[in-house]
Amino acid sequence: MPIALILQSLAAAAGLALLPAPAAAQAYPARPIKLIVPAPPGGAIDLIARVVGEKLANAVGQPVVVDNKPGASNNLGTEALAKSPADGYTIGIVGGSHNTNKFLFKSLGWDPQTSFEPIVYSHEVPLVFAIYPQIPAKTLPEFIAWLKAHPDQAKVATSGRGSAQEMAAEMFRVASGIEMLLIPYKGSSAAQPDLIGGRTALYIDTLSAIQTQVKAGTVRAIAVSTRKRSVALPEVPTADERGLKGYDANTNGGFLAPAGTPKAIITKLNAEINAVLKMPEVRARLEAAGIEVQGGTPQEYAALIKSDLAKWSRVIKLAGIPAE
Repeated sequence: MPIALILQSLAAAAGLALLPAPAAAQAYPARPIKLIVPAPPGGAIDLIARVVGEKLANAVGQPVVVDNKPGASNNLGTEALAKSPADGYTIGIVGGSHNTNKFLFKSLGWDPQTSFEPIVYSHEVPLVFAIYPQIPAKTLPEFIAWLKAHPDQAKVATSGRGSAQEMAAEMFRVASGIEMLLIPYKGSSAAQPDLIGGRTALYIDTLSAIQTQVKAGTVRAIAVSTRKRSVALPEVPTADERGLKGYDANTNGGFLAPAGTPKAIITKLNAEINAVLKMPEVRARLEAAGIEVQGGTPQEYAALIKSDLAKWSRVIKLAGIPAE
């Protein structure tokens, strides 16, 4: 072979060696990550998604784009996540309805366990027993006694089917043995005015949504729903402390990826999001909104989902709530 051709071949080979590696071989992530929120802007999981997403983007060097997909009791966005490519470029965050909707809807386009890979348990939001402040009850036992004496006024606001507020109210109805009229509203912003105005007696709302009204005195907080007192309202006792033994309701959730997402990607996202959740500025921002920051392994989050599914299945059966 002429020496000129040999030199040209060597040059071509050297040039090929300098070409970038195929996209599949590049370190993850090599492009923006979409973060699906199955709820409208302004709620707890939307706030977590935006606060964590911003820090996660800085950590991985790629944008994290929040994509709100509300509707159908969070089912639309959750189904979109389940049907997304399992490549790590679409992840999501879910709340309490993730562990109840399976029992409330006859046909779902997703399963809370088999359709997803848990990434990390991110948050817990306590619920607050908030009552109309003109009711002459200062404690949960006093309020229960008042409900028994005024059955025609046992009207409880909820935030619609499958919401944490509805599930907490149903658990309260079962635990207290009192028949109540549950009135569904389209979220806290619609339900709170009727509580403040006395058209309903009780609304067991998320701390993040009701704490402004509690602090303003337009509603009275008589208990929190979790087994431990809230860091944001430490003076308010738990329902368990006030006689409803074993009562434990909250809205919790975390980050998920579609089933089949490679384990290496799940591991990386878990490490990065855990690191974000430990940042003092992130914890301060979320805790100020009544959100209690969590964390942990994918396996721990999977175990929590399993136990919550069992708990809410029992509550829904005892309450006699039919699937639609």
